[in-house]
Amino acid sequence: MKKYIFIFYTLFSFFNVFAEESHYKNLSKIEMDVLHNDKVIGYSNYFFKHNKDSMIVENYTKFDVEIFNVKVFSINSKSKEIYEKNKLIYFESKTLQNDKKKFVKLNYDEKKNKFIINGSSYNGEANLNNVIGNWWNSKILESKTQISPLSGSIKKQTTRLMNKDEIEFRGKKLNYFNLNLNQLKIYQMTKN
Repeated sequence: MKKYIFIFYTLFSFFNVFAEESHYKNLSKIEMDVLHNDKVIGYSNYFFKHNKDSMIVENYTKFDVEIFNVKVFSINSKSKEIYEKNKLIYFESKTLQNDKKKFVKLNYDEKKNKFIINGSSYNGEANLNNVIGNWWNSKILESKTQISPLSGSIKKQTTRLMNKDEIEFRGKKLNYFNLNLNQLKIYQMTKN
């Protein structure tokens, strides 16, 4: 049985505000609840550390999806991203997804001007147009491909605007975008 997970983004005026990593310099954390059927089932929290021209982003994600009191999907993950002068130079993650261990270790190779990926689903090179598929970075919405933060596979994607509206939040009018992100794996290596 194939399972499909559709991810819908709800953004409050962040779409163009955070076009590059330097725009996050005053941010120390983003805390997100993971919802299923309007119930909080876990979290995905990002912590930012800044030092002159560098930024480190640490993520902790944990959630379980249950249907009729049966666990059908679970994630427990931690990751670390390092940026130097707004350029991703390192990413590492360890994940337990449905009791299966997954990992990614990515380094920027300056001589090749490419990412070198060692992951549970892909080992090889990737061009710099790829974005790590983490929800804090709005570049994910503009990219045509992303690197899975769980396994290292490279996925082709399309972003489609479902609807937009204007809402009032804390006395300010903000644009509200509901986007659909569809993904298709293009590079994957299977291991026995």
